[in-house]
Amino acid sequence: MDTLKQQDISVNTEKEIIVEAVGLTKIFKDFWGRPKAKAVNDIDFSIFKGEIIGILGPNGSGKSTTIKMMLGLLYPSAGSVKVFSKSPKDVKIKKHVGYLPEESYLYKYLTALETLDFFGSLFNLSKPDRRRRSEQLLDMVGLTHAANRPIGEFSKGMARRIGIAQAMINDPELLILDEPTSGLDPLGCKEVKDLIKLLKSRGKTVIICSHLLSDVEYICDKVMIMYGGKIRAVGALDDLLTVSDVNTFSVPALSKVESSKVLNILQDTLKNKKVELAHPKKTLEEFFIEVVKQAEVEKIETAGAHGSGNIADYLTEDDEVTKNNLILEELTDIKTEKNDKDQDEKIEEQIVNKNVNKSLKDLLPQQEKEELNNIDIDGNEVDLNDKSIQQANEKLKDLLK
Repeated sequence: MDTLKQQDISVNTEKEIIVEAVGLTKIFKDFWGRPKAKAVNDIDFSIFKGEIIGILGPNGSGKSTTIKMMLGLLYPSAGSVKVFSKSPKDVKIKKHVGYLPEESYLYKYLTALETLDFFGSLFNLSKPDRRRRSEQLLDMVGLTHAANRPIGEFSKGMARRIGIAQAMINDPELLILDEPTSGLDPLGCKEVKDLIKLLKSRGKTVIICSHLLSDVEYICDKVMIMYGGKIRAVGALDDLLTVSDVNTFSVPALSKVESSKVLNILQDTLKNKKVELAHPKKTLEEFFIEVVKQAEVEKIETAGAHGSGNIADYLTEDDEVTKNNLILEELTDIKTEKNDKDQDEKIEEQIVNKNVNKSLKDLLPQQEKEELNNIDIDGNEVDLNDKSIQQANEKLKDLLK
């Protein structure tokens, strides 16, 4: 396994390193400060830009502790971990990271739309951008119909879909997913895995922590297997899973006569070595998806959550389009802010004029005030003679001295 690790590192030396750990160690202590458990034990690894890596291992192997140190939620007891060449404690890198925890901790009284808007505001996204992204994400995860329902009413699978959406509201460069398909039906699992592959094509880096090995095998380029706080194996899946001492031939379906001839030739050539002939099999997931797709073609109704099959537009936009959209939104916000300011100034001016006119009216002699009782206090139709105005002005000056 060490050879595989060295080969993997040498191949990626020219790529940008997103996460790097050197001598990373985490020791949990008891109340008296005595070492209780060494959760992570002096590990080294590098994760490169554009990789999808699965961190695997049985319960208690150190996976979650490693991820929490990457996020800055736990501090290493020894060694170091860097994300984007900086400490995970650096607030500036947070806007480039998306995280889905193992359990979706969401505010149960907020609706789905309000939840995504809230998380978008944490990244200082503009209100129009938050609205646009939230609607696209809800459509992507199949919850448009539940946009205005409180999260507390959601099933575990629906809450998981919202959790996935919130992890991507900021279009992160690094996405860390802890059990991303937990609670999802097979169709939802397939949609999430396809989404992760799309993110890879855009140069995003994805770290997945999961016990579902079939999911990891389907989407990951590389895996890191931990046990007892140590890395026991790491490398590209193709290298780790290839059985080099067995060959497989793939040919079109043969008749019985043709199959018999091929087997005889192989047995004669290979002498006493075992030769088997079998048909390839679909995975259960592939068969399940085919059945569901056929039901959709037949337009059979269902009340369950179901994604549109479309990826949120902002996740597929290139950097130039995103930049132009941000400029337009900024200009729109500036124009709106200016109009609001002008309106506020106009209202303030009207209030001042109203108060001044009322003060002038109060300073007039009683007889003239009675004559003005039916005049609009805003002053739009007040017609005072020059002498009355002069008298009021003099009295106002005396009061202001």
